Amino acid sequence: MPFSTLEDFHFSAGPWNIHTGADPFGPEVRDDRDFAAKLKMLKDLGFDYVQFHDDDVVPDSASQAELEQIAGDMRKLLDSEGMTAEFVAPRIWEDPRTIDGAITSNDPAERAYGIRRGKRSVDIANILGCDRIVLWPAREGTYIREAKDAVAASQQLCDFANALLEYDPKIRLLGEMKPNEPMDLMYLPTTGHFLALVYKTVDPDRVGVLIESAHAILAGLDPADEMAYALWHGKLWGVHLNDQNGLKFDQDKAFGTANLRRAFNQVDVLVRNGYGQNGEIIGLDVKAMRTQKFDRAHMHLKNSKDVFLALADLALSIDRSEWQALRDARDYEGLDAFIMKQLMGRA
Repeated sequence: MPFSTLEDFHFSAGPWNIHTGADPFGPEVRDDRDFAAKLKMLKDLGFDYVQFHDDDVVPDSASQAELEQIAGDMRKLLDSEGMTAEFVAPRIWEDPRTIDGAITSNDPAERAYGIRRGKRSVDIANILGCDRIVLWPAREGTYIREAKDAVAASQQLCDFANALLEYDPKIRLLGEMKPNEPMDLMYLPTTGHFLALVYKTVDPDRVGVLIESAHAILAGLDPADEMAYALWHGKLWGVHLNDQNGLKFDQDKAFGTANLRRAFNQVDVLVRNGYGQNGEIIGLDVKAMRTQKFDRAHMHLKNSKDVFLALADLALSIDRSEWQALRDARDYEGLDAFIMKQLMGRA
């Protein structure tokens, strides 16, 4: 497959990435913007796609008729700005019925609610004109291991995927795995775990992964290697690029700001494998620092996009023959210095 070009890359972000600065330890510190203002801001920054949770579009309390009208209005708003929905993700972790996990709850009524919420997300996606449903199993785990049957939970996660695949023969399901937070330990904590489940579903061809940089780092894994493994399977259908300073809470730092070399390796594996040539999007999931003022609380998105494009340009221009010669000579100290010089602009 030929390398990606800069023209192959299109960017997305979610409305939650332009946020009020609230965190688990403090309230909002910035005014919010209405969705139309966020949409215009994203368009002005060069984003063509928008990431959605289901209730970013339609409240869960809405009737089916209301759902169709509200989602239709959102589609018109997107069209008016020349933007497209990238995916819809059921937000199955905030409702009281999801306190024990909407998919792996010990209460069958709560599991039924989770499937209903997933199917509503499919309905919303269809109206918005996208075929990607992202599953982040936020509460599908335990605080203590004895609380659930892990074998049964694995089947319940597969049952959830099958319910959505059978509900609509056109949708694709992307698993976005994370090892912990908000749960102490989650089921299917890594890309590899979810890929193993993919082949147990009723239609593996329609199930893939979305990899978030920080989630891989929290699992003690290298995001570029996780992406490479999914690419080998032909299953890397989305990314959420950000950065993470160690094994802490999910920080959603601007891309490349904690570890530029790690960011380069993520970009390089995407470039080398033609990512974007089949409609894959460069998704960013980054948040402004709590200290950022209202009128500058979008620069994290611009900065992340700029870093990605600069690293993509480097990946496209770097001397691959010299890189390969150092590999062939097994001169990894020389290769180490070669990469560092490239990143420092001292080549």
